[in-house]
Amino acid sequence: MKKTIIWDFNGTLLDDMQVCVDCMNIMLKERDLPALDLNRYRDIFTFPVRDYYISLGFDFDEEPFEIPAHQFIDLYREKLHSAPLHADACKILEYFSFHNIQQVILSAMEQEFLEDTLKSKGILKYFDKVAGITNHLGEGKLEMAREMIAGLGKNPEDICLVGDTVHDYDVARGSGVKCILIAQGHQSFKRLDMLDCLVLHDLKSLTERFPVTV
Repeated sequence: MKKTIIWDFNGTLLDDMQVCVDCMNIMLKERDLPALDLNRYRDIFTFPVRDYYISLGFDFDEEPFEIPAHQFIDLYREKLHSAPLHADACKILEYFSFHNIQQVILSAMEQEFLEDTLKSKGILKYFDKVAGITNHLGEGKLEMAREMIAGLGKNPEDICLVGDTVHDYDVARGSGVKCILIAQGHQSFKRLDMLDCLVLHDLKSLTERFPVTV
């Protein structure tokens, strides 16, 4: 069993996909672009997020990427209170806590906003360290992961990153740690199942399989 879990937050523990779709549809409507539904979102969402915006029809010759990126964050902050934790999120956090597994958060959410959200959802107590980005553009997660792992002072073989996207897989590989992906977040099972790592359908499955699969 691994000694440390690095959790992604958005999509992995927090069920915020519909909020993301709703916020984006406001922006698409303002620009006379086709609306987005949840299934298409999970099929096209990607990092860097600039590429995702381009796939939706945003023209960065007409407006800088930073304009819709910051507009999205403003809308997201306004609506995030309606996003619940995934079913079994609290149970799995308690499970690892009970078994004395260190848990930390690594998120593409801005640091202060991340901490406030963890507090509001009642789960901040489970994490020894919380690391969010310093800007709103969803960049730099690999560098953050390497810095976090170095600061933990643990053997990378004793660490597992749990996320919900191809980007989380890339971050884990780039950091030299194991990866498990949960396919109930921002990218579909079809996309994640192409990767060379364990992909589970939900957090409950992680509880059942973690001790024997990592």
